[in-house]
Amino acid sequence: MVRGRISRLSVRDVRFPTSLGGHGSDAMHTDPDYSAAYVVIETDAEDGLKGCGITFTLGKGTEVVVCAVNALAHHVLNKDLKDIVGDFRGFYRQLANDGQLRWIGPEKGVVHLATAAILNAVWDLWAKQEGKPVWKLLVDMDPRTLVSCIDFRYITDVLTEEDALEILQKGQVGKKEREEQMLAQGYPAYTTSCAWLGYSDDMLKQLCTQALKDGWTRFKVKVGADLQDDERRCRLIRDVIGPEKTLMMDANQRWDVPEAVEWMSKLAKFKPLWIEEPTSPDDILGHATISKALVPLGIGVATGEQFLFAPMLVEWASVNWCST
Repeated sequence: MVRGRISRLSVRDVRFPTSLGGHGSDAMHTDPDYSAAYVVIETDAEDGLKGCGITFTLGKGTEVVVCAVNALAHHVLNKDLKDIVGDFRGFYRQLANDGQLRWIGPEKGVVHLATAAILNAVWDLWAKQEGKPVWKLLVDMDPRTLVSCIDFRYITDVLTEEDALEILQKGQVGKKEREEQMLAQGYPAYTTSCAWLGYSDDMLKQLCTQALKDGWTRFKVKVGADLQDDERRCRLIRDVIGPEKTLMMDANQRWDVPEAVEWMSKLAKFKPLWIEEPTSPDDILGHATISKALVPLGIGVATGEQFLFAPMLVEWASVNWCST
């Protein structure tokens, strides 16, 4: 059972010099220093448990997210954790739609990053008090409780609360077996860590070879800065992983629409499953155009972390995957 009043919220600016080795580099972010605004919340409960939450940044600007976290702290401090989890939807709305701070959002940008760090810390503390990892906390929730955590504002034309509840209730059939399967086999995943844009050819070969030895079967390569360079790197990776392994590509919003279609037509010979973030995440019609043009090539379109206007993307842009 959740317990305690939130008595302290602290936030730290944590940065790692990943740019020194080209780690995390892509066509738009050539020298990222992987960083985080790291939030810790504590309660007056005697168990001494703390909730930890992070939001991802690329170095500069992390201090701005830290400021936003502190600006939102009054929505958290001195609140009973029981009241927060009892109305998680309302708690989310308080954070995401602060009457003044939402002007520099809403639900995107710095305020949204700060909100994510706080929410992650609350989820972490909730799960710790229940003695479970967060994924297990969610799996064990009854459908009605889980649905009550979701804010359906702006998406009810595509998915209502009643629709979501019905989907989850139907999903109870076979749920135990699926959980056991996941625990035994793991959840399907891919690796990007062997194919950052700033890596040398030798490092690409070495890391892809090691990833294969480690059991990876799905690989994602960063593309978009230079077509000839992309072709060389994709050929190198295909030579290492072979024709049967899954290859995905990510342009990190580098192209405009015609450029995306032309570029991917040239890279289609490497049999990518999808192209992630081919253009601006706000360009709904652009995604639709790209998706339609790539269908004959057997290439899907994936959104990235900045996944906005979900209903419109699903309905109009034929987005095939969401990457988080």
